[in-house]
Amino acid sequence: MACRRQSTQSEGEHMPTPAWEVEPTGERRRLVHVNATARGGGVAELLHGLVPCQQAAGLNAGWAVIGGDEDFYAVTKLLHHLLHGTADPDRLRAESLRTYRERLAAQASWFTERLTRDDVVVLHDPQTLGLAPLLSATGARVVWHCHVGADVPPDRGPGAVWRAFAAELSAVDAVITTLPEFAPPSVPLARRFVAAPAIDPSAPKNRHLEPREVAALLDRAGLTADRTAPDVRLVQQTTLPADARVVLQVSRWDPLKDMPGVVRCLAGLAPDVHLVLAGTDPTEIPDDPEGLAVLADVQQTLAGLAPADRARVHLVNVSMRDPLGNALLVNALQRRADVVLQKSLEEGFGLTVTEAMVKGRAVVASSVGGLRQQVIHERNGLLVEPTDLAGVRAALTRLLDDPALRRRLGEQARNDTLERYTMTRLVTDYGAIAGSAEGALA
Repeated sequence: MACRRQSTQSEGEHMPTPAWEVEPTGERRRLVHVNATARGGGVAELLHGLVPCQQAAGLNAGWAVIGGDEDFYAVTKLLHHLLHGTADPDRLRAESLRTYRERLAAQASWFTERLTRDDVVVLHDPQTLGLAPLLSATGARVVWHCHVGADVPPDRGPGAVWRAFAAELSAVDAVITTLPEFAPPSVPLARRFVAAPAIDPSAPKNRHLEPREVAALLDRAGLTADRTAPDVRLVQQTTLPADARVVLQVSRWDPLKDMPGVVRCLAGLAPDVHLVLAGTDPTEIPDDPEGLAVLADVQQTLAGLAPADRARVHLVNVSMRDPLGNALLVNALQRRADVVLQKSLEEGFGLTVTEAMVKGRAVVASSVGGLRQQVIHERNGLLVEPTDLAGVRAALTRLLDDPALRRRLGEQARNDTLERYTMTRLVTDYGAIAGSAEGALA
């Protein structure tokens, strides 16, 4: 059952209150996921598919979403960058941690009133880790699933997070990461687990679309027809030509996705190649305060291109007010693309890459983090160094100019994804991990 976010008043201030996105049913043991947003971003995307699949498998699964404010999300964004090794560890000060913990402590009673010692709670990403000691005190088993990370030395950032959150990490019964090297070293090996994210091939974002459906969805969005859609904001000088070869990147407007760098890759590609950058409208993602700044940086980079190149770039901001329409548009964009690019500077795991692969698209991805697990060079895609623009252009050109290679890599990508990255596999993974925390859930 979906619930509207509410606010309560405490000591003269409006404090955020969690809400059920999917409420568990009955009194039997529950598996409760907790994250920071119901729409936008990979974790929300994952949970929209995972929770129904867990329910279909017989688990009493639910999903709660915490609240936050600008100060809280500024801290959690810093934690995000520290875990990727892209922020100064000295920025993580006691005052920031106090703000973070106070915001979560104000919400703890909502959980403690609803949880029992029979429940297993999965806290997703740094935004929710601070709840671990408070929820563990109820007797519930607590799992922390960290979807982000980078293979960087601890002194570049991750070590500062592990030290600051030593108490929280000691309170969890298990930690899940995408790769073993992303796990906090203080957590005993017996409590560390690895589980890659997954997709639902039958979901609206991934289901088969006929060519006429793809064309209709792109026309409706205004990408290929001269019209305006209420739930899509486009930045383009002209509509996308029917005969254009298309390179697509779908990402959050996040500095680590290097969307400005993607724009810079266009120069030097053949004149019939168009670039589409698509992301969720950053004004609708409260836990990502940098989105608007990144989008502005992309537009500034676009303004610096030669006029002929600028006319070949299309920026697509999709509203989450219509989740079904959003999902179908992304599906259509990925199916229209000749090559899908993921030029991340760091990436725990690329769900949008998995979505493209299950559609049989040829992928060029950065050789970083979890992308190296998904994309096997020359087998199901091509890996590149993200800062080597000439190398990225060369990989794109190679695929654009070789339809047979695109088909071969795309077919293998689909087969590998169906074998390794479906929700069925992730449901099994969670069952084993949660079961190790506290018996069987079913």
